[in-house]
Amino acid sequence: MTDTDKTPVPTAVMWDEELLKYRFSDTHPMAPIRLELTYHLAEQLGVLDNDQLSIMYPPVATDAELARVHTADYIAAVKHASDYDDVAQLETDPSRHQDKERFDRAGLGTEDCPIFADMHTSSARIAGGSLRAAQAIASGEVSRAVNFAGGLHHAHRAQASGFCIYNDAGLAIAHLLDSGVERVAYVDLDAHHGDGVEALFWDDPRVLTISIHESGLMLFPGTGFARDFGGDDAQGSAVNVPISAGAGDAAFLRAVHAVVPQVLKAFSPEVLITQHGCDGHRLDPLADLNLSVDGQRQMMLDAAMWAEDFADNRWLALGGGGYTPYQVVPRIWAHLIAIVAGNPIPLRTGIPRQWREKVAEVSGLELEKIPELMTDNVDVWWRSWEVGYDPADHNDQSVMATRKEIFPLHGLDPWFD
Repeated sequence: MTDTDKTPVPTAVMWDEELLKYRFSDTHPMAPIRLELTYHLAEQLGVLDNDQLSIMYPPVATDAELARVHTADYIAAVKHASDYDDVAQLETDPSRHQDKERFDRAGLGTEDCPIFADMHTSSARIAGGSLRAAQAIASGEVSRAVNFAGGLHHAHRAQASGFCIYNDAGLAIAHLLDSGVERVAYVDLDAHHGDGVEALFWDDPRVLTISIHESGLMLFPGTGFARDFGGDDAQGSAVNVPISAGAGDAAFLRAVHAVVPQVLKAFSPEVLITQHGCDGHRLDPLADLNLSVDGQRQMMLDAAMWAEDFADNRWLALGGGGYTPYQVVPRIWAHLIAIVAGNPIPLRTGIPRQWREKVAEVSGLELEKIPELMTDNVDVWWRSWEVGYDPADHNDQSVMATRKEIFPLHGLDPWFD
């Protein structure tokens, strides 16, 4: 897909201001303002003025729905933790020590996942948004959907992790399988390994999980290596490409294109789910991939082509990480909404002054520090894999390690396909 392609596609965008209640604390990196600013930027750019695009309300997932991917004990622990305003109540009241031990086992009350009063409901609403999107795709109500509040890929079956309470991507995948979809592909483009989604479907050959991420040798969660390729009955269903810190757009895009389309073609998914965490951006404080808005937008265009070529144009796109809520996240996810809807925003598009002034007001930043364009003015050219393998390049070494592990399991040649 190119910038000139403008073919609106029946698309749902999951949105309600209730999503802003997923808020750990005033100082936590997962700032809900990033969601509000994304929606309003897309609105002011005219992205939502599309006859083929509908805004869908994200419902709160029920306990029974959440139990498809989480244990009943874990869901109960999250609900009980939501009775507390913060973990300090547990530390100061000896009678609450049993609760604290329970929450510790569930990964709750940590620095990453502190307790807050609306935790269960707000988390279940994000999960419900991705579930509702999957339902709409499975039923044929829409071809594509976006839940930019979703992508909480670190949550495990019985444990919170990495700012993630309920695994909305896992819930969406589970619903698609339950509705009769035989093969679902999940591609994770966040800076961090999509460990929670991978773990949920580690032994399920119907689900292909692909994660391209900054190496776990350097970054949380410390997992996602080439030899992590799925359980005994699902070998090749997990695909991981760890990338070196500071890689930049060219190296990251080269890795993506050296692995993702080849494996997707071989797997032939019926639905594609992609996760577009934008914490790989060069300004993000929690990762070091040195990517640009332009590079991440290119991967969204690539994902649109994968959906068309390999998944009969059925595509659910999710948000994820992203901790520069004023200069970066809204631009990237506004691009995401537009691309999923089949009407990409040209890179040189100016950002409305009204939006920039609002950002300056809520952030305290000077207006001059708020971007004026939907681009970082970066050339995203990359060297294709066909140009040749460089044995001295650490990222090429990583890509080749993955191709050697994975490609034969899908009937592909690691050197030539």
